[in-house]
Amino acid sequence: MQYTSTRDTKKSFKSADVIKAGISSDGGLFLPEYIPKIDFDKLTEMINKNYIQRAIDILELFLTDFTVDEIEQVVSSAYNHEKFDDDRIAPLHKLNKNTHILELWHGPTYAFKDMALQILPHLLVKSAQKTGDMSKFAILVATSGDTGKAALEGFADVEGTYIIVFYPEQGVSHMQKLQMITQEGNNVAAIGVIGNFDDAQTGVKAIFNDREFNEKLNASSIKLSSANSINWGRLLPQIVYYISAYVDLVKSENIKMGDKVNVVVPTGNFGNILAAYYAREMGIPIGKLICASNANKVLTDFIRTGIYDRRRELKKTISPSMDILVSSNLERLLFELYDRDDHKIKQMMDLLMKKGVYEIDAYVLEKLQSTFYASYADDTETMKSIKAVYDEYHYVVDTHTAVGLKVLEDYRRETGDNTMTVVASTASPYKFPESVLSALNVPIEPGQDEFSLLDVLSDISGLAIPENLKKLKGTEIRHKMVCKKDEMKKMVEDILIYRN
Repeated sequence: MQYTSTRDTKKSFKSADVIKAGISSDGGLFLPEYIPKIDFDKLTEMINKNYIQRAIDILELFLTDFTVDEIEQVVSSAYNHEKFDDDRIAPLHKLNKNTHILELWHGPTYAFKDMALQILPHLLVKSAQKTGDMSKFAILVATSGDTGKAALEGFADVEGTYIIVFYPEQGVSHMQKLQMITQEGNNVAAIGVIGNFDDAQTGVKAIFNDREFNEKLNASSIKLSSANSINWGRLLPQIVYYISAYVDLVKSENIKMGDKVNVVVPTGNFGNILAAYYAREMGIPIGKLICASNANKVLTDFIRTGIYDRRRELKKTISPSMDILVSSNLERLLFELYDRDDHKIKQMMDLLMKKGVYEIDAYVLEKLQSTFYASYADDTETMKSIKAVYDEYHYVVDTHTAVGLKVLEDYRRETGDNTMTVVASTASPYKFPESVLSALNVPIEPGQDEFSLLDVLSDISGLAIPENLKKLKGTEIRHKMVCKKDEMKKMVEDILIYRN
């Protein structure tokens, strides 16, 4: 299978080259030249397989320049009991007869990003080996919270790589920030940006697109790559857990093979829900893809009106990983909806960069709305959702999953559709203890130590406190760098060239 760019379909690449590059030199995003299909016979075979075996089956369809042994190596290195606290890797929790929670937070950083970022370093190293590339790879990441720690954890001390994460200095939760700035590893750096996530993401993209700077790095045998979901190697593993969840629903006899399910995804950069879209395109019987936003509802407005307009204030919310106004992965979906018209995509992305807004054609909006539904929850509604779920089911969800559950209520009330639904649960509630406990009306003293809140949450939820979060207390702060958004390139240059 070959890959192409959303902004130039004349280009053709092997998957190993795509994973190494992260983003195309024309600024576009890589994706396969076609989406492979998976039939019910193959899904039936998967029923008695574990997550690792299912992942191998699916990745084989996309990574055709990799051998089966190579795929087995990278998958087995990523998904094992040493890194995940549940042998099922991505277990389903039955909330009620029509709703299952897909728990994607059993990895080392307790967020869904582990599902891809535990495998990406192995894919990248293997891709370099396959192509005889002796360069060192510098992974640049912009994070709204969870990607940063998951990337730092995944790439820490991986031979032949550096990892530099930029996060909004005041735009992540205290626990998320602590996870990043205490990260160990000789090849890691976490840098706070004075600004918001979009500032960090724009800065990282500008570095990738700076040809002169990239040539300077290449002269030092360093190549840039990405661990954000703009990298196909990050997005591909996310397709696996939607297919695995469907198979698990069949295995548990909650549905029959061929029955449709809906999928709800709390959405920021659009990568996680795009993975569900690709699972649908492969043949998984997914009915509606329900896009859940927080108060930064640029995606809700777009799916409802066809107008993407980032010209608004970015609001700081209690679901910080969704505090995003430029959803990069939407470009891949538009490419599909416009029947892979690279000229049209380039035109719209130029408009977004220059004017901050674009509008899709009426026939494309109709296609979009036939597959996607969108709504949002503000902070008050998110808190109510956490409380309502706990009161009814004695199940504690984090602030992002709560957004998804509230939007699912909106969808069912608006449409009357009670189809079996999978809700992607994107983080452990322990990553946001203050917000979760406040939602549950638990008194919190001003300035109360956040680690004491973990104990309180454990008593309420009955869930064990994740060991890696416990260990953060008193851990040395290793990364203290902060920069302005126009200083990001200088920081990268200093770390990659002058320090090495």
